[in-house]
Amino acid sequence: MTEQDINRRYEEIIRQIREYDPTGDTSLVEKAWQTACRLHRGAVRDSGDPYIVHPLSVAETLTSLKMDQESIAAGFLHDLVEDVEDYSLERLRADFGEDVAFLVDGLTKLSDDEYSDTDRDDYLPEAEAPGVKKRFHPKSAPRTYFAKKAENIRKIFFIMNQDLRVMVIKLADRLHNMQTLDAVSRERQIRTSSETIQIFAPIADKLGINSLKADLEDLSFKYLYPDEYRELAGKLAKTKRERQDILDEAVRQVTRVLQQRKFTVEIQARAKHLWSIRNKIVKDGFKFEEIYDLLAIRVIIDTDNVNDCYTVMGIIHDLWPPIPRLFSDYIANPKTNNYQSLHTKVVALDGSPLEVQIRTREMHKTAELGVAAHWQYKERLNSDVFEQRLSWLRQAIYNWEKDADNTEEFMENITNDLFKEQVVVFTPRGDVMDLVIESTPVDFAYKIHSDVGDHCIKAKVNGIEVRLDHTLSNGDVVEIITAADTVPSLDWLN
Repeated sequence: MTEQDINRRYEEIIRQIREYDPTGDTSLVEKAWQTACRLHRGAVRDSGDPYIVHPLSVAETLTSLKMDQESIAAGFLHDLVEDVEDYSLERLRADFGEDVAFLVDGLTKLSDDEYSDTDRDDYLPEAEAPGVKKRFHPKSAPRTYFAKKAENIRKIFFIMNQDLRVMVIKLADRLHNMQTLDAVSRERQIRTSSETIQIFAPIADKLGINSLKADLEDLSFKYLYPDEYRELAGKLAKTKRERQDILDEAVRQVTRVLQQRKFTVEIQARAKHLWSIRNKIVKDGFKFEEIYDLLAIRVIIDTDNVNDCYTVMGIIHDLWPPIPRLFSDYIANPKTNNYQSLHTKVVALDGSPLEVQIRTREMHKTAELGVAAHWQYKERLNSDVFEQRLSWLRQAIYNWEKDADNTEEFMENITNDLFKEQVVVFTPRGDVMDLVIESTPVDFAYKIHSDVGDHCIKAKVNGIEVRLDHTLSNGDVVEIITAADTVPSLDWLN
């Protein structure tokens, strides 16, 4: 990459910042860029690129998320304290202020290079990847590896608790490291990809940053299961032209009918990401040809009236017949990461199943940027969404610590609570509850409160009484009946 290319990318960052924050002064970001260029001069990455390409790429991702300028400055500076011998945190604080120094210090504590190569090579934590003999489980890891890994994860969550921006910058850092993973050994590819899909992609999901989540998952897929990845990517490539023709015609037809009804919309053709397709094939037993949402469009409405989303859905159902039982209302019942949208599946054009997502512009901003959306223009100071993120995090950390006698249990609690696949169910009032797959009404009761769990005697799912060991499914409405004189049953432990 030439110096001219690098400068062009930097200038685009400045242009974008001024576009989404026209009142902002970019001098802090400009100073951070100049400092990073000067102190990284002559350094080269494993890929052969000048080292400055890495902080530049991190800053590009943060700019695409419309982050505040302190975060973007920290993105440029995040490796200096660790990599440049005569540039201390105190010097950085004097040059850029306490806010940027705090972010860089947090990122330094979460460095990918915290473990020695010996510690890393002792154990490769992904089981199904080629060349790896065993499945990751906290209790099977060597003690030194495990203790360091558990402590690093502990750091991640406590730093997130102090300032979520540290985690957003870390995700941007991890994304570029994944994008340049071709330059490292196969062992390191597996190790980094496994950690990414087990830890960082789920965190991106919890923070609602769907664009980063999808990219991190697909890049992990590429290195953990290279043969599967190539096969699936090949199948998609073979049908790309056919799918694009259908999507183009679908966009034209929807645009026409909505313009006739005086709606101002943006319609995007949406590609389902590879890891999601792979999971439908491997975990849900679908054949490639049976996956109904390979074709998808997203309708973004310029409106503040949520009812317009339902009106648009009705118009689309008049245009194409909906597929029964394949409708999800995440507007009335948002996901726990505050994602909102209507999802409907229709039979379109030549009989092809088509997924249609319908949302307002503000919902789209939250869906793509997640918690990052609330750093722009200092919205975080008054953001209910931001406070919900912190509330979830603080409660989770408290529970993990309270229930853990040692680092081993702490890590296992995190794994069980955060990174397992989940089922989403509802209380009778419509509150959303996330539970681990195969959860029962008893799990639901204890999720509400330990007192509810201790005294539950019956459960109703979707209005029908069920056994307390009934397995809950996505979308179930669960009601718990309690009695004051009831005590927990030992059978529940099974």
